Amino acid sequence: MKTLKGPGVFLAQFATDEAPFDTLDGLAGWAAAKGFKGVQIPAWDTRLIDLQSAADSQTYCDDLTGRLAEHNLEITELASHLIGQLVAVHPAHDQIMDSFAPSHLRGKPQARREWAEAQMHNLARASRNLGIDRHVTFSGSLLWPYLYPYPQWPEGLIDEAFDELAARWRPILDAFDDQGVDLCYEIHPSEDLHDGLSFETFLEKVNNHPRCNILYDPSHFVLQALDYLEFIDHYHDRIRMFHVKDAEFRPNGKTGAYGGYQPWIKRAGRFRSLGDGQVDFGAVFSKLAGYDFDGWAVLEWECCLKHPEDGAEEGAAFIEKHIIRVAERAFDDFVKSGADKAANRAMLGLNRKE
Repeated sequence: MKTLKGPGVFLAQFATDEAPFDTLDGLAGWAAAKGFKGVQIPAWDTRLIDLQSAADSQTYCDDLTGRLAEHNLEITELASHLIGQLVAVHPAHDQIMDSFAPSHLRGKPQARREWAEAQMHNLARASRNLGIDRHVTFSGSLLWPYLYPYPQWPEGLIDEAFDELAARWRPILDAFDDQGVDLCYEIHPSEDLHDGLSFETFLEKVNNHPRCNILYDPSHFVLQALDYLEFIDHYHDRIRMFHVKDAEFRPNGKTGAYGGYQPWIKRAGRFRSLGDGQVDFGAVFSKLAGYDFDGWAVLEWECCLKHPEDGAEEGAAFIEKHIIRVAERAFDDFVKSGADKAANRAMLGLNRKE
């Protein structure tokens, strides 16, 4: 069995325009002081990484990893959620999604999509140059406005959307395969890949592509009332990345899973700092260890109540505490007898003469 790596931290929620959070070196010093051993870098944040240089220059990548090594940190993975989202955008979301693209592409959905696809190819090369074998993104969504089937979906709508989604992502999956990198979709509400069955539908459409994998984040399943432990049993062979994020779901007589258009503080389903929500992380870490998950346990901090500094400091210690250093031998080896076929047959009564 393998021991999970960690704790790591996703830098997206902590990067700001104020020092030390406005540069990779500043964030690295901060993360190391909190007790983290790895950082997951948001590839869209130009304050932290020059993606084109990372894709084209091994020297740039060596310098980047060297600077982090000075803080005893590794890059866990690159993340491209805001870029991947732009590969598939329903027209209803065009205006709001424009904020994820460079300003010169706003109002130009086709050019925006082509830019996003080119960036995904860059990310495959950048991951290889950085010595990383997995990457996380969002699938984007063509179907989310039609999530609830009323009026009923017209025949063929779902297949048409997944056929198109697969056609857009298949060349990108092939590019990642060329670089020896797994592409992990974060299974997430607002994405077409939002639960196990939607992932299965997509996986079938891309012909079970070997690089089509999953980032597992139990918080999104708590908010959907989905069994986040059984999910691991179903999909452990495709789970290649892990966001450690907590959540709570407390429906009442006024609101439930859909949230009533309320801010996070008033929703029935809310993200919380590690240990403050309802996720059974002892069981999650045990499941992943039992299935030989060999990736990083990365804090994605989101909480509607707690200060981020406290969430980060507590989160590093929380993950450290939950990582199971797996055993190298069985606990009862001391009473184990050697292999002896004749003895085994005798114990089963198979050597008796009638």
